[in-house]
Amino acid sequence: MLKYLIEKEWKQFFRNAFLPKLILVMPLTVILIMPWAANQEIKDIRLAVVDNDRSPVSQKLIAKATASGYFRLTDVSPTYSAAMNGIESGETDMILEIPSGFEKHIIGEGHDEAMISANAVNGTQGSLGAFYLTSILNDYSAELRESYGTGTDITLLPVETFDVVTRYRFNPRLDYKVFMVPALMVMLLTMLTGFLPALNIVGEKEAGTIEQLNVSPVGRMAFVAAKMIPYWTIGLFVLSLCMVLAAWVYGIFPAGSLLTIYVFAIVYIGVVSGIGLVISNYSETMQQAMFVMYFFMMVFILMSGLFTPVASMPPWAQMIAAFNPLKYFVAVMRAVYLKGSSFTELIQPFFVLCGFATVFNIWAIRSYKKNS
Repeated sequence: MLKYLIEKEWKQFFRNAFLPKLILVMPLTVILIMPWAANQEIKDIRLAVVDNDRSPVSQKLIAKATASGYFRLTDVSPTYSAAMNGIESGETDMILEIPSGFEKHIIGEGHDEAMISANAVNGTQGSLGAFYLTSILNDYSAELRESYGTGTDITLLPVETFDVVTRYRFNPRLDYKVFMVPALMVMLLTMLTGFLPALNIVGEKEAGTIEQLNVSPVGRMAFVAAKMIPYWTIGLFVLSLCMVLAAWVYGIFPAGSLLTIYVFAIVYIGVVSGIGLVISNYSETMQQAMFVMYFFMMVFILMSGLFTPVASMPPWAQMIAAFNPLKYFVAVMRAVYLKGSSFTELIQPFFVLCGFATVFNIWAIRSYKKNS
């Protein structure tokens, strides 16, 4: 009986002119476009400069800042007040003010200070922009020390008593795509294997074919299994396609085992498909199912750590995120792709996802009301 039900599901799937195209177009769109759009790297910051010194040293500093790729020189203002007008009008993001006598103090006294002002309406851009510009000033100080001899202690910022050397583990080039692509795979898997089952049963309710199944000898468990098995296949196909695209386009390969990814994917698809079937069982129309599923998708994505760390959320939000299955699979994908974590290191999220899968699939079976 189960074999024929699965055959029915596949026939319904391929008879739909839109769905087979969707599972091909969505991975291409998400993997090829989204990593460039969902990028929190701050670049092209609009910089205004107030150069009160107009010396070769100050000019080289400005050239170094604009050559970094993070800043775009939009204004050279005669005064700080004039530069602030650009901040207030939104035409400028940051101001670098170089004091008069800058070169004289650098060469003669070995130190001077430059002022950085950042527009912090966008807090992330303001803080990171100030950090980038501070790093450029530190690098320029080191270059000046080499140019004018090791005996001269030249600084552009307050003197520090120690040096900090940062070593970037797992993503040494700080490429944001390496961090985002594995998480975007999980988001895509959630949308496809969550939305499609959510629209499946309610679609049969609207078409009237559910009545034929209700009077058939098909049991609840066989009915739910027949609905889920095709989406397991679709989900694993989409995940494989995404990994091929990530390797081909971005050169991103998992540092860990592919088997670990697929084991977690099988369990995770069971979780989101179970959620979709539960929503479909309780919905009377496809519009109702879509709105409910969209609500849960928004919560899952925004509270999963996909874009912002869960640890930075307030305690009450972290408690809610603990019941978000997307959070665990995102963490697993990033751990396997970036760190090469093994299955034994990820045993806790595996059991959590197994618990979610058990709860939602039992709920889907019990909530399907078979009226014979």
